[in-house]
Amino acid sequence: MLSIITACTDKQSLPEGDPDNGGLFLPQNFEAVVVVDSLDGKARQLAVSDNGDVYVKARYGGKDSSVIALRDTNQDGKADVIKLFGGSGRERGYGTAMRVYNGYLYFTSELTVFRYKLTPGKLVPEGAQEVILEDDHPHGMHEHIAKPITFDNNGHMYVPFGAPSNSCQESNRTPGSPGIYPCPLLEDHGGVWQFDANKVGQTQKDGVKYATGLRSVVAMDWNTDDNNLYLVQHGRDDLLRLWSEKYSPWESAVLPAEEFFRVQKGMDGGWPYFYYDQIKKKKVINPEYAGHQDLVAKGDSLEQPLIGFPGHWAPNDLFFYTGNQFPEHYKKGAFIAFHGSTNRAPYPQSGYFIAFVPFENGKPSGEWEVFADGFAKVDPIVNVSDAIYRPMGIAMGPDGSLYISETEKGKVWRIMYKGDKQNFGKEQLASMEKRKLVSSIRTPDQQKDIIKASGLIVAGQKVFDTYCIACHQQNGRGDSQRFPPLGGSEWVVGDKERLIKVLLNGLEGPIEVKGKPYNNLMPQHSFLSNEDAANVLTFIRKNFGNKASAITPEEVNKVRKTAGKGAVATSEN
Repeated sequence: MLSIITACTDKQSLPEGDPDNGGLFLPQNFEAVVVVDSLDGKARQLAVSDNGDVYVKARYGGKDSSVIALRDTNQDGKADVIKLFGGSGRERGYGTAMRVYNGYLYFTSELTVFRYKLTPGKLVPEGAQEVILEDDHPHGMHEHIAKPITFDNNGHMYVPFGAPSNSCQESNRTPGSPGIYPCPLLEDHGGVWQFDANKVGQTQKDGVKYATGLRSVVAMDWNTDDNNLYLVQHGRDDLLRLWSEKYSPWESAVLPAEEFFRVQKGMDGGWPYFYYDQIKKKKVINPEYAGHQDLVAKGDSLEQPLIGFPGHWAPNDLFFYTGNQFPEHYKKGAFIAFHGSTNRAPYPQSGYFIAFVPFENGKPSGEWEVFADGFAKVDPIVNVSDAIYRPMGIAMGPDGSLYISETEKGKVWRIMYKGDKQNFGKEQLASMEKRKLVSSIRTPDQQKDIIKASGLIVAGQKVFDTYCIACHQQNGRGDSQRFPPLGGSEWVVGDKERLIKVLLNGLEGPIEVKGKPYNNLMPQHSFLSNEDAANVLTFIRKNFGNKASAITPEEVNKVRKTAGKGAVATSEN
C-alpha cells in the first residue's frame, strides 16, 4: 500500500506534459514538457543540480556567457528565470561539457575545463571560476577538439583529446594519401586521459593516458553500476571521397560503425589503423594502411565494441540512468544522443534521435531501442539544415526526469513517466519499434533510397557531388556548426584568388562566414585539374543564390603557379 501511495504522490508532483509532448515521439505513458523553446547561445550538453536547476553549455559562449542557467519557480516544468555566467573568451561552437560533481559545476570550452562551487539556493554560483585543465598544445584549435568530461567514484576526471585528423594521412583528407605509420598523433591525441578532478591548473602532462586508438569522443559516461568508463566513438569519414575505387556510395554512407565501448585502462580502440564494420561484425583495416600487412592480424586483438551503431550517426552524449521515476526496464541502461549525420549523400541523412540500450552486469541485455524521436521534423532528411532540431545533451533531474538539449535552437525538453511501472513491456515499446523504419534510422536500400538532385547536371556539379556535398550539403547550407554555408558567403562570392587558394591548398583555423565563427578543416584539392577546379568554383559562385562571375582554368593555373603550398590559416590571408 505504501509503495502505491508513494508512486501516486510522485506522479502528482510532476508537471503536466505538453499536449504534443513538445513534438517528440516517446514510448507509451511518457510525457515531455518544453523547458525552454530556444536560447540565444544555442546549446550543447547540460546538467541538473540537486534542487532541479538546469545548466546548459552554450554552443556559442564567451566571457560571462558560457553557461546558461534555468530555473522553474512555479513547478510547471517551464524555465521562468534565465541567467548567463562563466567562460573566459569567445568560443567557436565546440565547447561541450556540463556536469555536476561533488557540489561543483564543471563545463568546458574547446581548450579549457572550468568549474564553479555551487552556492546552495543560488542559481548563479557566488564563488570564483576555477580552471581545472588547459589544453596547452601549440597547435591550438583543430578538428575533434570537443572536450566532454566524466568522473569516477575515486576523484578522477576523464577527458578525451580528439585526433586532429580523420585517419592520420600524410595529407589529411586528401584522396589516395597513405596513412603515417606509426601514427605520431597517438602520442598525445586520439585517446582519453585521467586527471585529478580537484586539482587546479592542470595541463595534459599532469594526466595519465587511460585509453588510446579513439578518433573522436563526445559521448562519455562513468557507469556507477559496474564502476567502468563507457563511451561511443565517432567513426571516420570520407571512405568514398578518399577511396572511390574501393568503396561504393552506399558503403561510405553506412560505414564505419559508431563504436560503443566499455573502457578499461590501457584499452586500444584501433584508430587510425582499423575501423569496425557493423555488417561484417569485425575490425577492418583502414584503406590508408592497407599496405601494412603486419597490422592485419592485430584487428582481432583490439577492443571490440559492445555495439556497432550505423555510420555517421554522431553520438554526442551518453548517460546511464540511475533514477527511480522510469520503469525498471530503463534502470542501469544507457541513453545515447545521436546528433545526426552530415555525410550520407546520396542517401538520406540519418540519426537525429535518442537511443536506449538496456544493460545488465556491464553488458547490453537487449537490442538498442528508439527512445525519443521527431527532433528533425522532416523525413527524409536530405540536407542537415533541413533538420529543425538535433539532439545533443542528456541529463537527469533529482526526481528521475530526463532532460534533453538540442543544438539548432537551444531547445530543452524534460521527459517524464506517468504510467504503471509494473506493467511496462513490449506493448508500451511497440510504437517506438516502428520508428526504426523511418528513413532517418533504417539502413537505406542501395537503390531505392538514393536521393537524386533535380534538374540537369551542369559543369562542376559532378565534382561538387564527389568532393564537396558531404560537408556543404546538397543545398549548400552546410550544417550550422562545422561546415559553413556557400550561399552569400564572402569567401565564395568575394576575392577569386583567395577562393582558388582555399580550394587548392585547403584551409585550417578559425574563420568567420557571414558573421558566424567556424573552425574546421577544409582539405586541399590540388589534385583537381585546372578545368575541374574552375568548373566547381564557378558552380558554387553561380548557385545557392549566388550570382558571382565565373572562374576560368587560366585563373586557376595562375594561382597554382604562384601560391605556396599549405593551408590558408585565417580570414586575414
